[in-house]
Amino acid sequence: MFASLKIGASATLIALTLVGCAQDAPPAPPPPEVEVVTIRPTAVALVVELPGRVAAIRTAEVRARVDGIVERRVYEEGTDVRAGQLLFRIDPRERRADYEAAQATLRRSEATARNAAQVVARYQPLVGQQAISKQEYDAAVAEQRSGQADVANARAQADRARLTLNYTNVVAPISGRVGRAEVTEGALVSASGATLLTRIEQLDPIYVNFSQSSSDLLKLRQDIAAGRIKAQNLNRVRVTLALEDGTPYQPVGHLDFLDMAVDESTGTVSLRAEFPNPNRYLLPGQFVRAKVQGGTDNRGITVPQRAVQIGPKGANVLVIGQNSIATVRQIRVGELQGGNWVVTDGLKAGDRVIVNGLQMARPGAPVRIAGARPPAAATPAAAAPAQR
Repeated sequence: MFASLKIGASATLIALTLVGCAQDAPPAPPPPEVEVVTIRPTAVALVVELPGRVAAIRTAEVRARVDGIVERRVYEEGTDVRAGQLLFRIDPRERRADYEAAQATLRRSEATARNAAQVVARYQPLVGQQAISKQEYDAAVAEQRSGQADVANARAQADRARLTLNYTNVVAPISGRVGRAEVTEGALVSASGATLLTRIEQLDPIYVNFSQSSSDLLKLRQDIAAGRIKAQNLNRVRVTLALEDGTPYQPVGHLDFLDMAVDESTGTVSLRAEFPNPNRYLLPGQFVRAKVQGGTDNRGITVPQRAVQIGPKGANVLVIGQNSIATVRQIRVGELQGGNWVVTDGLKAGDRVIVNGLQMARPGAPVRIAGARPPAAATPAAAAPAQR
């Protein structure tokens, strides 16, 4: 009997202890307070970023136009030259001899032609007097015409020889920056082989070549036609550049060429922009990133930069879903404009994105929006029916 009483007392004591502990348990903490922005469509500058390569606006390959030995390189490599400036001198002695021989042939032909003309002049009155036959006169006229043809041929050969002699002085076909010499003094160059001597490139202004997917270009055209995107003047589309290290290139260029054919191997359309290059920062072959100002998207979505978290899987934000539960949303961002990221995918109008309080908010847990009224606590009258 005493054992039963002890067991009962112990059970009662444990129950009372549990009830006291339950009554003394602290209340659950309130949901963390956060600040949100509600996504609304806005006008956003449409910027398309594409990789590109720099190319000279004009390039001239200086090649040999005559056979001979290079006597001298006149220019200094890597300097600016003007059109018509002497670059190389090829041994002219053989070509000068050919020119003098052609000149001698021309003078002989001219003398023969003058003699034939004098014969015709003497025969002409004699034909009317029948002192000579018509056949002799016709033969003299034919000789005169043959002499005139020989003069024309000799003059053409002399002109050709003079041109060939002039080709021994190799001059710059265009103005620009001349490269290194591809031949040395004493080298044999060939006209038939078109031996490359050097190159000249014009670097100011300069081109940037890049490509855009044909599907993206088609979508852009459809959006412009539907009025969703307000396009710029197609004759003056602005383009900006970022260098290899991310440094922005200050002068702004413009789009000056859009190919009307799609490359079958890559499915892209070629584009080209022209940029001022007064300080020669841009060099042919250099890799850059071009940002094409495509127009204004009237349905653009932006989100403050502080609301976006960049991770190994890309960018994400915390949005408030049903029952005020914070949820991670993967998004795709475009250009950073001011303090906002342009969102190209993942958000829609009406979404509520957390911008402040991200450190306290946990995915899958409830949050409370700053400024919102908390739910009213249940009053005793509301908790229990009134006693009559």
